[in-house]
Amino acid sequence: MGIAKKYLKSKPICKVTFTVPAEDAKKVAVVGDFNNWNPKGSTLKKLKNGTFKGTFDLPKENTYEFRYLVDGDYVNEAEADRYQWNEYAGTENAVLEL
Repeated sequence: MGIAKKYLKSKPICKVTFTVPAEDAKKVAVVGDFNNWNPKGSTLKKLKNGTFKGTFDLPKENTYEFRYLVDGDYVNEAEADRYQWNEYAGTENAVLEL
């Protein structure tokens, strides 16, 4: 798994690319604070090598809790900036700091 951040000089946003190796998965989405935990519109595209990838424009100078939704199961990002306990979910979420 991996996250790539590209800050734009012309706008207060960061292009964040999420990469998830999941050859056997049918559907992968990234859900979090930035999209109200809704997988609609945040589905990652499956590449020929079995990796799922997607880029999103997120406002910078923010912190977001997020997880991947892989075929209906929540998975944390191994390379997250940090992790934070979430009482509602009863588990730790990955945190993205921009």
